[in-house]
Order: sequence, then C-alpha cells, then structure tokens
Amino acid sequence: MDTMFVGIDVSKDRLDVAVRPTGDHFVVARDTHGLRELVARLTALAATTIGLEATGGYETVVAASLAAASLPVVVVNPAHVRAFAQALGKRAKTDPLDAGVIAHFVEATKPPLRPLPDADTQRLADLVARRGQIVEMMVAERQRQKRLTAKRIQKSIARLLAALQKELSALDADIDDAVRGSPAWREKEDLLASVPGVGKIIARTLIAELPELGTLDRRAIAALAGLAPWTRQSGQWKGKSFIGGGRARVRAALFMGAMVAARHNPVLKAFRDKLVAAGKPKLVALVATARKLLTMLNAMLRDRKPWQEGEHAAASN
Repeated sequence: MDTMFVGIDVSKDRLDVAVRPTGDHFVVARDTHGLRELVARLTALAATTIGLEATGGYETVVAASLAAASLPVVVVNPAHVRAFAQALGKRAKTDPLDAGVIAHFVEATKPPLRPLPDADTQRLADLVARRGQIVEMMVAERQRQKRLTAKRIQKSIARLLAALQKELSALDADIDDAVRGSPAWREKEDLLASVPGVGKIIARTLIAELPELGTLDRRAIAALAGLAPWTRQSGQWKGKSFIGGGRARVRAALFMGAMVAARHNPVLKAFRDKLVAAGKPKLVALVATARKLLTMLNAMLRDRKPWQEGEHAAASN
C-alpha cells in the first residue's frame, strides 16, 4: 500500500479532508458525530502523517480526538503552509484546496510528530492565555485613560479596570492552584523561578506553552520558541539572519525575562553587555540573551538542577 498523507482544513463547522497521493477528499462536520466518523475513516486509512493548521483554537478538539485514537497527528504552522502554497503557485483559496495543500505540505516536509499536551497542561495553557488577554485589555484601557479626559469616560474606564483587575486576581489564583497542586509542575516552577529574571508568570507560561522544555536539544527548543536564527544566503551574497515562527507567547515571555535578566542576572547581564560592547545592535543582543536564557532553562529542567551562578557563568565563557 502507498504511504498516505492527510491534510485537514479546519473551520468552525466543518472539516475538509484531503488524502495524498490518492487525491481522495471528504467532508465531515466539526461536531461529536463528525469527529467520530473522522477517526474511523483515518484509522482505516493507516496514514503516515495527518496534518492540520493551527486556527486559533478550532483545531484543538480535532487534534485531541485524533491523538486520543493514537493517530499520527501534527499541528503545522499556517504561515509555513501558505509559503508552501505560494511556492507551488496555488493562489486560489478554498477549503478543499487548502486541505490538499496541507496534505502536500506534510508529505513534502514530513514534520516531526510530538505528543500533544495532556488535559491538565492544556487547561493551564488556556488559563495563562486568558491571563495574557486580560493584561492586554488593561493596557489598552490605561492608554485610553491617558488620552480621554471626559469625566464620564474616565469613570467608565475606572470601572472596567477594576473589573479586569478582579478577574486578573481570580485567574492568578486559579493558575497558582493548578501549578502548586501538581508536584511535577511545582518542581518545574521552582527550578525555572530560581533564575534571576524569571518570575512566576514567565515560569508558568513556559510550563503551559512549552511542555517540551527540558526534553529537546538547544537547537530544537530554540526553533519551537521562534528564537533559532535563520540565515539568508545565495552564492557570495549573505543577508542578515532573522528569527520568526515558533510560539509567540513563549517568545514574548522569554523577551521579558531577558530584559529583566539583562539588569538583574549577573551572568546574562555580562553576556548581553559583551555583545553590545562588540557593536551588536541592542535588539540583536536582546534576542541572543533570550536564546541564552532559554538554553539555560532547558538544561536546568533536563538536569533537574536549580540556578547556580558560578556554574552558569563558567558555561557562558
């Protein structure tokens, strides 16, 4: 039997499924009955890889259903799929075509399969994500508070900020209960937060959004976080390296940790200052510091050893 690759285009109400190399296509509803049918048909197909795009949460229940049935599912980056489609010259966009492109993408790139987060990790990730949304709303309201001077609007903003602060405190309590109630997460949080510059929020974001931390090598973990440098080169021309892709919330948390560590962590401060003294732009130095921080955290979880300044200073030289 030919090796089969499946692409699934996920929308709110339906799932378009394409199979390569046979060219078969079918549609199921994105509900309990449809997911049951999807699992049955793909189990019988014995596909090598089943790919679906990250679509703002709609893909979660689909991926979880397939993983629960021990099917080889992988969630792929939609930006990578779009770039692949453009390279193929496919400009038209329909659900069946998108499913076919996803199937072609997983066939061509063979992305590695990684275990999906368990239910508890997913719940923690949802709580952390919601906390970030509340914080973003508070920042937006405070910006309006500075611009808009009418008393009626000021009172409205104040009431909303008070409500958001109450919700933020409740979410923090829920996150604290979740982390401290799990011995494994509690150990991870204590290890991560032992690093100067890494507080509870950053530690919990990494636990929730980057469960692979401590299990992969430094290059793979940097790629997942979107901190692996990509080089542009053709012949004798060489452009600047850049970063991109990966998990945005993880990268944002690491940037925040790097900014704090560059002031309060003697090892990472020395690392960042050395780059700046060598003429590196401050943004480049910040990215390198975030990547260095991630490498340290990855090694600490791997070895289950807390921060030790002398040991990490020697490793940085």
